[in-house]
Amino acid sequence: MAGLAIATRPFGTTPDGRTITRFDLDAPDGSGVSLCELGAAVLEVRVPDREGRLANVVLGHRDLAGYLANAPYFGVVVGRCANRIGGAVFELDGRAFRLTPNEGPNQLHGGPGGFHARVWQVVAREAGPERASVSLRLVSQDGDQGYPGRFEATVTIAWTAGHALEFVFEARCDAPTVVNLAHHGTWNLAGEGSGTVDDHLLRVRADAFLPVDAALLPTGELRPVAGTPFDLRRERRLAEVVRADDPQVAGARGVDHCFVLDRAGAGPGALVEAARLRDPGSGRTLRLATSEPGLQVYVGGHLDGALVGRSGRRYRQGDGIALEPQRFPDAVHHPHFPSVVLRPGEVYRQRSVFALAVA
Repeated sequence: MAGLAIATRPFGTTPDGRTITRFDLDAPDGSGVSLCELGAAVLEVRVPDREGRLANVVLGHRDLAGYLANAPYFGVVVGRCANRIGGAVFELDGRAFRLTPNEGPNQLHGGPGGFHARVWQVVAREAGPERASVSLRLVSQDGDQGYPGRFEATVTIAWTAGHALEFVFEARCDAPTVVNLAHHGTWNLAGEGSGTVDDHLLRVRADAFLPVDAALLPTGELRPVAGTPFDLRRERRLAEVVRADDPQVAGARGVDHCFVLDRAGAGPGALVEAARLRDPGSGRTLRLATSEPGLQVYVGGHLDGALVGRSGRRYRQGDGIALEPQRFPDAVHHPHFPSVVLRPGEVYRQRSVFALAVA
């Protein structure tokens, strides 16, 4: 029986002359994933609808030039510390560390030269009857974007014959530092470039979320979702959520919030179902399971039509939804949040699985 295969082809050249390779992880049924070394970015995810018609279901750029800029962070791995750090500063073991800001006075997704903007090194490729994977490695030196310690991260990105996209992260350091790695994929299950995700139905397994201030930084409160537009314990149409009359929704131009996942009874590192996304039109569904305590949900509120996507269509507000398993944003300033500190001898691990199907 034919198994999965990995094909390669050039994807472009960086300004400093480095050739970037595209890796296509393909299954015999035509489904598959494409990725490249810049930002460890997932470029496409190709899956069938209920009629068997294949389509790419993630937003992305048409060429390498788009990923070199990539203001929306389409498909990349973000770090050293994903999401926002207020004031681009934190204190660790009595020392203050000033980071490189890139969102006003704050740092977002590891800074302007964060992991999304770096060329990762491919260290392994495997293909078999049920699974194909590419493993990539990145070394971040002491002081990179302001972070302390030499930091080494690996991510294995896999595609299965059963249409599951899997991420396994590991990281180590030689001095105390902070880490929060995340895959920043942006989904449209009706197909990339098909319009808004208004009619998608979303369920998130969370009893609380993190309210944010005007800079989209968590206030520190863990607010129950009950009685708010963020109550997604039963699936809701996204249009109803992003247009709700609520100060949190208005301030974020929809949803750009971290949900506190219900991990009751699950041990450290265990996979727990975090969310289900469903497009009634195509029949495609996505089930996300993760080892992480939080899920950042962002419903494309800042897409304004300026970017032309992979299909040649412009991306407008609400044309995709990002589901980002991670630790809580700005945890360095909230001791009651799960810690993002990593120390020498410890190993940071994360596993997240995006399982796609039709119904």
